[in-house]
Amino acid sequence: MKTVKSYQNPLIEQRADPWVYKHTDGYYYFTASVPEYDRIEVRRADTIEGLSLAEPVVAWRKYDTGPLSANIWAPEIHFINGKWYIYFAAARTTETKDGLFDHRMYVLENESANPLEGEWTEKGQVKTAWESFALDATTFEHRGVRYYVWAQKDPDIPGNSNLYISEMSNAWTLTGPQTMIATPEHAWEVIGFSVNEGPAVLKRNGRIFITFSASATDFNYCMGLLWADEHADLLDAASWVKEPEPLFQTSEETGQYGPGHNSFTVNEEGEDVLIYHARNYKEISGDPLYDPNRHTRAQVFHWKEDGTPDFGIPVRDKG
Repeated sequence: MKTVKSYQNPLIEQRADPWVYKHTDGYYYFTASVPEYDRIEVRRADTIEGLSLAEPVVAWRKYDTGPLSANIWAPEIHFINGKWYIYFAAARTTETKDGLFDHRMYVLENESANPLEGEWTEKGQVKTAWESFALDATTFEHRGVRYYVWAQKDPDIPGNSNLYISEMSNAWTLTGPQTMIATPEHAWEVIGFSVNEGPAVLKRNGRIFITFSASATDFNYCMGLLWADEHADLLDAASWVKEPEPLFQTSEETGQYGPGHNSFTVNEEGEDVLIYHARNYKEISGDPLYDPNRHTRAQVFHWKEDGTPDFGIPVRDKG
């Protein structure tokens, strides 16, 4: 029987909302939220483990004032039509209003073959139907169409954030209808805050899967799953099914708390790998957002007979 690769977890300490992208050049590219929330870093390595020792390069720093001056969150790096793009969220203040931050979504572009080099230019804000709290954008291509999936506050719906999908006319512009595909509705999605956020897309077995994270960012944080048939109209809310239970959550047994905000990649052996953050302790002093110890972790996952992903439980730290 083939041995499943295991990883030295934490893979990268104090990096939340981790994003790993394997490019055609053979490198793995990594970015994530840094504890200071003041910059965007990118690093690369030719193995997933190598990312832990790779030297980070600062792609962009926040401004002193204005809409890009606070809480730089959850960057993702993508390669689209021959250029590199980073999607991220930024706010003009760390203060909240009615329990919500004032984040909006932005895009950077780099024409260099190697995104650790060249210049990152600002393409501006990704405009949606509302000017409201918005973050955690990801993008994917399906059947020749590029889609954007993100979390946002609908001013007319209670709660913090729902998940939306839209087509894109280019890498920084939405076009056509914007459809809500998930809203916090189950008990495990509304602990502390009513949150659906951090979408990540996986195409497999005739379906489009979207994992997402729910509840407050303490030990209640967990991951759920949406899916649609690959032939369905992805802009039709009725095409999307939400699994009624979380697929990945705190494990007291292995000492992993609040796993979530994940991405997906494939390792050198061709195995599917879940990249996520979690803490190795339960009790947090103060606001969980300002506890720096959400560490990046990597874990091979498998598939159930029904074609859905089987993430298991977060593996314990090993050092």
